[in-house]
Amino acid sequence: MKKYFLVITLSVFCCNCFAQAVFKNASWISPASEVEVSDRPCLVFKKSFTVRKSVVSAVLFVTAHGLYEARINGKKVGDAFFTPGYTAYGKRLQYQRYDVRSMLSASNTVLVTVGDGWWRGRFGNAGKPDNYGKDAFLLLQLDISYADGTSECIASDGSWTSSTGPIRSSGLYDGETYDASVVPSVWRAVKIGGFGKDNLVPTMGEPVRKHEVFKPVKVWAGPGGEQLVDFGQNLAGWVKFRVRGKKGDTVRIYHGEALDRNGALFRGNLRTAKATDTYILSGKGVETFEPHFTYHGFRYIAVAGAKLVPADVEAVALYTDLKLTGTFSCSNPKLNQLQHNILWSMKSNFFDIPTDCPQRSERLGWTEDADVFCATASYLMDVKDFYGKWLADLAAEQNVNGCVPATAPLMWGDNTKGIAGWSDAATFTPWTIYQRYGDTAVLSRQYASMKAWVDHVTSVSPGHLWKAGGFGDWYPAGPATDIGYLDQCYWYRSTWIMLETAKILGHPDDVKKYSDLLAAIKTTFDQTYLDHIPETQTAYVVGIAFGLLPKSKAAKLAELVKANNHHLATGFMGTPYLLQVLSENGYTDLAYRLLLQEDTPSWLYMVDRGATTMWEKWDAVKPDGAIDAISLNHYAFGSIGHWLYENIAGIRPAAPGYGKIIFRPEMGGGLTWAKGSYLSAHGLIRSEWQLKAGKILLDVEVPAGTSAEVFVPGQKPVNAGPGKHHYTGRL
Repeated sequence: MKKYFLVITLSVFCCNCFAQAVFKNASWISPASEVEVSDRPCLVFKKSFTVRKSVVSAVLFVTAHGLYEARINGKKVGDAFFTPGYTAYGKRLQYQRYDVRSMLSASNTVLVTVGDGWWRGRFGNAGKPDNYGKDAFLLLQLDISYADGTSECIASDGSWTSSTGPIRSSGLYDGETYDASVVPSVWRAVKIGGFGKDNLVPTMGEPVRKHEVFKPVKVWAGPGGEQLVDFGQNLAGWVKFRVRGKKGDTVRIYHGEALDRNGALFRGNLRTAKATDTYILSGKGVETFEPHFTYHGFRYIAVAGAKLVPADVEAVALYTDLKLTGTFSCSNPKLNQLQHNILWSMKSNFFDIPTDCPQRSERLGWTEDADVFCATASYLMDVKDFYGKWLADLAAEQNVNGCVPATAPLMWGDNTKGIAGWSDAATFTPWTIYQRYGDTAVLSRQYASMKAWVDHVTSVSPGHLWKAGGFGDWYPAGPATDIGYLDQCYWYRSTWIMLETAKILGHPDDVKKYSDLLAAIKTTFDQTYLDHIPETQTAYVVGIAFGLLPKSKAAKLAELVKANNHHLATGFMGTPYLLQVLSENGYTDLAYRLLLQEDTPSWLYMVDRGATTMWEKWDAVKPDGAIDAISLNHYAFGSIGHWLYENIAGIRPAAPGYGKIIFRPEMGGGLTWAKGSYLSAHGLIRSEWQLKAGKILLDVEVPAGTSAEVFVPGQKPVNAGPGKHHYTGRL
């Protein structure tokens, strides 16, 4: 039923006038009587109408203060979930458009259920409700055109009625309680809200939809006699089950990512999230339940109140419906599992916004996390519009002084003080999206935001030395890096991006301005840090990657890696660039050795301990099986994924949007073959190599309208046009 959800991709975000016209006859409606905070069943809005003519078109526009599910004549409208999505609501509230012509009959009833969601549900690090408003509201307009040339409008207004239904409570953190015996029966009047429509914008990008379904791989009795179910994959979504029993029987599903050392469900990393779904039976034969306005991060569940038959229970993955564009595999099964884990952490956390985790009472759009993973994400899936939507919220939450918050939408801290790395997502992320997709529109849309951020840092940095403090290299596996040093590095890189963006968009005054600023930042860096570089891997990685340290300093980085027993010591800031800097400076063998380590800290340590997603910390699960109260589904350390695709498979953009391609696979690590593909806007790009009888066999595919430079091992680079090409090289 995907046909019902029509996506509008915007080149600009100022669509208020259009939204006003779309909802010109509609009013914001809410129940006339208040609902207490302690008793918030989901609201149900109702409107009945008749159709006596032949319908040519019927288009439904809808949004809500809260999450909505619309049904016409008992059938769900569209296949999207968690609509209207999560945005900086006061400034940007999305609405959706559905073609519902085929759903209409002579007599029609529209029912719209509205849950708390991000709008007024318990959400954010403080875990408080009513972050955006206390009352839930609906805004809806159905435009019907008839064959005789007339039209009719069914809009939310005072003629609608409201009630409460079987969803007795539903929160993003705590789960959903559903009483199947409750049927809306008492319909009450609604009131008209005083909200405007100036903040309404069409949906940009795809919504959250259902995807993979996992059946249990094991069902058994836990140490306390509870029924435990293992679905074999850590994911974000919910559990659907069938059950039979008496009216009033209650089934509870408790979610968790792991089992503790005693074999019980581990829930110590949920913080204040209850992560529990409750179903109260109606007693009418076999009953089926799945939630509506909540989701959980889990691999395991514990069941109370029933013994579910394995065939009658399944886990449903939900995430933003992004098109898969990249593949990678090689001769090392553990690296293939790492690729799997990276992809599944992305799926679990690309949930309308790029969240940090799907399980605990957080799930926020942390800007550093989203940025460092952007290059890897853009290989795996088409994320141009997904990041475009999120960047619009980042800009909307930006302070008038240019400060960028650490989360977008803003749900942690404030936006009065910038944080290196996190706030720099304002410049880094648009630049990455431009490089990957070749579309200057993202630079144009974000230009004012990018510029405001860099100018703010300049205004608070006397002598061109920025010392803001902040989070630093989050969760490093070694000593912390001086935050002031990182501040300066990130300011320099953001300024370099501004300079390049000004050149691309044709802003000569800004080219001069940021060229001069870049030189001044570099001079201060040299005077302050060049002879006092912090003795950490991250300091050298970031300095070299951002162009502040000469490439010769890679030798010092290599020394630090070797001195650490050939292990990484980086956190969120250093890890994305670590292998890249090593391989670009002649240390590919060392990069492979780091990649293939299996004791902590390493990527394969997670794999060896049965991880199916990435962890927030390198040693979140200890060798003895003890588990930290930390996320086990966190994509930040999966930012290394782009090295697998670019350096092992060897597919790299030589021009923005892959208009030109470099094929340069780097052999090592005992691999005997590797292959990767990327579905670009031009077509399929493919690279595959294998070692055979002392030779390297390399096959590449170049899409129409592009060209490539192919680095065949043991030979000079060759140019290749569109088509499939085969080469033979030597080590």
